[in-house]
Amino acid sequence: MSCGSCGTGKDGQPKGCKNNGTCGTDGCNKLTVFDWLSNMSLPGNMEPFNGVEVRFKNGRKHFYINSENLSLSIGDVVATEAASGHDIGMVTLTGELVRVQMKKKKENPNTEALPKIYRKATQKDIDVWQKVRDKEADVQKRSREIAIRLGLQMKISDVEFQGDASKVIFYYTAEERVDFRELIKEFARTFNTRIEMKQVGFRQEASRLGGIGSCGRELCCSTWLTDFRSVSTSAARYQQLSLNPQKLAGQCGKLKCCLNYELDSYMDALKEFPKSDVKLQTEKGTAICQKIDIFKGLLWYSYTNDGMNWHELTAEKVNEIVAINKKGKKVASLEEYIEYTAAPANKELFSNVVGQDSLTRFDQPKSKNNRRRNKNKNKNKNRNQKSRSRNTKKNA
Repeated sequence: MSCGSCGTGKDGQPKGCKNNGTCGTDGCNKLTVFDWLSNMSLPGNMEPFNGVEVRFKNGRKHFYINSENLSLSIGDVVATEAASGHDIGMVTLTGELVRVQMKKKKENPNTEALPKIYRKATQKDIDVWQKVRDKEADVQKRSREIAIRLGLQMKISDVEFQGDASKVIFYYTAEERVDFRELIKEFARTFNTRIEMKQVGFRQEASRLGGIGSCGRELCCSTWLTDFRSVSTSAARYQQLSLNPQKLAGQCGKLKCCLNYELDSYMDALKEFPKSDVKLQTEKGTAICQKIDIFKGLLWYSYTNDGMNWHELTAEKVNEIVAINKKGKKVASLEEYIEYTAAPANKELFSNVVGQDSLTRFDQPKSKNNRRRNKNKNKNKNRNQKSRSRNTKKNA
């Protein structure tokens, strides 16, 4: 979903949001922030907060101080202070919401310690910035070739130039620790600039590259998810999913983040269920749990000496049996606690509400009788055509 001000330019390239990030849908970019205080004025005795949030490539966001009291708004391109030289970024947030964001990210709200914003970017700054950004794809390709030649077990996923072209950052992923001292020397000789190596996780790499998940939608990490929480296999166990790595792993090779979405609901539902390792003591024998259906609130138990026959019980009945067993007593049998419900008569298991034909209508082979009928029809047609041609010749 994008706002109404977003459009498509030439060659299918997006024009971008003309509302400078203040659109109500906030669907142009997952890194944009809706400034809900933009139309509100501050009290008379309060000075505006001079902190500014600036976004760079690869989701980098930093806070700066507007020491020159520039009139900045969301979407302005500015030149910011860097370790050496200056960098070019885009303003994503101004005003009091910057203070809120700094507290949320646990940063010191004292703006005196923040780096400065030098000025609004001039046309010369933007030209230099755009020129080095056009070189990033070629530099990434050449850097991968150098890393392969040196035999390093790493993958260079992206390259980012500083705004004044004085430094280049290489983002890479690796399974193990990589000694890239020789690599940095090779990069410095090849690209003739300062080099910085930055390792990113596999989830961060997938969020930047994007893609389509097994659900058919765009990846959550590349559309709206900004914080990556740890996902464990216990989340799949609680939801009774098969522990198949190919199905549980996402595009990043790690467990899917969506395994945590419904985990709390399953945990709440399982509070009403007895533990699956609890055995039921009956006079006919000990019964063990074979299967749980969380949605229907049912459990299936079988006797240890008759594991093929399963008995369906509700969670309430099982809790009742467990309470009796805790008192040191045994129930007669599981069959006494089974609730039999009469199935509704003439219940239609499936109905074609769409009105489409069956998807398997072409799978069944044609019968021999139909083939014979088609052959006879073709023979009759040929005979009629021949007789008609003879009659026309005689009349002529």
